[in-house]
Amino acid sequence: MSKPRYVDIDGKVYNADSCIPLNKAWESGDIKLHTLVRGSYPGQALGIRDLSGVKSVGFWDSNKAQTWGLDWHRNEGIEICYLESGSLDFEIGGELHHLKPRDLTITRPWLSHKLGNPSIGACKLHWMILDVGVRHPHQEWTWPSWIILNKEDLDILTTYLRQNESPVWKSSVEIASGFEQIGQLVDKKSNYDSKIKILINSIFMALLDVFKGGDVELNDKLVQTKRTVEIFLQDLQNHLIEDWTTESIAHHCNLGTTQITKYCREITNMSPKQYLSYLRLKKAAVELRLHMEKSISEVAYETGFSSPQYFATAFRQFFKMTPQQFRETPGRNLDEQF
Repeated sequence: MSKPRYVDIDGKVYNADSCIPLNKAWESGDIKLHTLVRGSYPGQALGIRDLSGVKSVGFWDSNKAQTWGLDWHRNEGIEICYLESGSLDFEIGGELHHLKPRDLTITRPWLSHKLGNPSIGACKLHWMILDVGVRHPHQEWTWPSWIILNKEDLDILTTYLRQNESPVWKSSVEIASGFEQIGQLVDKKSNYDSKIKILINSIFMALLDVFKGGDVELNDKLVQTKRTVEIFLQDLQNHLIEDWTTESIAHHCNLGTTQITKYCREITNMSPKQYLSYLRLKKAAVELRLHMEKSISEVAYETGFSSPQYFATAFRQFFKMTPQQFRETPGRNLDEQF
């Protein structure tokens, strides 16, 4: 929903983390970065045939507090991070986690998260981002062919990763060792492919053992189509200026228009078009009240309306008064309208 944009394996447009602050810190020498990457991620570019499915793997090493953090973003695959040393603030799902050494985070592609509060401190963080062919909860995962867990183990691991979204875990000795050994390989210019693949497989085997040995609560509602629509609708209020249609919303969510309309009505009691207009009017009302210096036209365009005339018509239909009359009416409680 926000730039930059990329195209996934199905030809659909999506948005991912560009790591701009990390890239700048690396270029300026504020942080040591050792990564193998594809796409927009900073680091040494992977060979075309190397580590298929891997978007980024490696670590950063910061021996001093930084003046930047990674603000809210999503990744292009499932991201697993291991904190070797130091401390790091990690926020996801409205909850702030103060990570300590040997903590492990698991983040699905559809979950927005941030690192730093607002800046990161001194720490050594390892990670890998592996594309399993999904951008939404309801999609079936497709693992790279070099993941060699047998079908039963891989199916169990996938179920744990799909149906449990607990973001923070304690790593095992095997997981820690796997990430640290990968870190020793990423700066090699060649002959890293097979060794890193073996280590990633060992990490997933160890992660499966962690899941099996813990009290993991599974929730099949996390992989239902409705969950995909709920996540989109929650995020929609931050992207109102996009030229959304029912078709583009469906395309974004990898669903059909009938499915989008069905679940949107179930969740909001409105059609996608009605809900989008509702959110835009809600934002416009706040802007009119809080920013008296803005013209009606500015508010209209900034909240996603195609023209001031259309905005005025929609506003009058909803509030039973013009935008200017609303702005001039003191003491109006917005909570009563929404």
